[in-house]
Amino acid sequence: MKDVAREAGVSIATVSNALNRPELLSASTRSRVQEAIDGLGYVRSESARQLRAGHSRILGLLVLDMRNPFFVGLAHGAEQAARREGLGMMLCDSSQDPGAEELYLSLFAEQRVRGVLVTPTDAVPGGLDSLRRNGIPYSYVDRTAEGADACSVSVDDVTGGALAVGHLLEQDHERIAYVSGPMTLAQCRDRRSGAWRACDEAAADRDAIVTVETAQLDVASGRDAGSRVLGLRPRPSAVFCANDLLALGVLQAMVAAGVRVPEDIALVGYDDIDFAAAAAVPLTSVRQPAFRMGETATELLLGEPADAGTDHAHRHVVFEPELVVRRSSLTG
Repeated sequence: MKDVAREAGVSIATVSNALNRPELLSASTRSRVQEAIDGLGYVRSESARQLRAGHSRILGLLVLDMRNPFFVGLAHGAEQAARREGLGMMLCDSSQDPGAEELYLSLFAEQRVRGVLVTPTDAVPGGLDSLRRNGIPYSYVDRTAEGADACSVSVDDVTGGALAVGHLLEQDHERIAYVSGPMTLAQCRDRRSGAWRACDEAAADRDAIVTVETAQLDVASGRDAGSRVLGLRPRPSAVFCANDLLALGVLQAMVAAGVRVPEDIALVGYDDIDFAAAAAVPLTSVRQPAFRMGETATELLLGEPADAGTDHAHRHVVFEPELVVRRSSLTG
């Protein structure tokens, strides 16, 4: 900074303002300092700035599975909102592993990130206490957290499940398999609750829903679940999957077994990722606004005070899902 100040003919304080508070300087002074920076190849030390400020200019984002395009869209929205505020994004993937989740939350605390967005694997991730102790605010994303000491952004998954199964019941399906993913995840449980609600509203027996649980929310697990569905007796005439990757795996299993979709078995997914419409049989799916969820969660996070004792009214934004009907569920 001394070299830049000497080259530009200004004080070190002016160089600091040019880097951190440029609005305090005239356009000509900013230009002179920038020319000196460019000419000398100066790059400021972020670690030194972080020591002075107490936190970095990076946000942490921890999601369940970056193989799922839904989380890609969510991360894109979060990153765009962070960039507008001059911040970067550190993205980590827990792969639905609580141990990995705790490791990454500890890493965020060590790096003194500006704040953390987290899609948790469990009700109360253990690593969140470490963030709060270190003055790092956090918000939940893709998870309702009413009553928690943090803001949250989610979709009404109960309504989403009800939309999916209500649609199948309207198509006169009397036995429906719910391919759930791990039921330790609140999203999977809520989507099944929605399926049950649809049964109640249609005066159908909840036993019409047969749960087929999988360990992961990916295509391979969907293929395995599809084979298991074909072995059920009596065999369901429709399948509702907790996400689109599972549904695409189920579709692959049906095609491999010579079972027609939707003529023999109707199929509905969840998330409405880009691949849903492009599938061999276009997939009916419950749409979540992934980009808006990530964007909104970041905006809420940046409004969170670092001091836990500060009076702050946490907000819980819940988006409404939308059923997008395509060929895979239309048996009529």
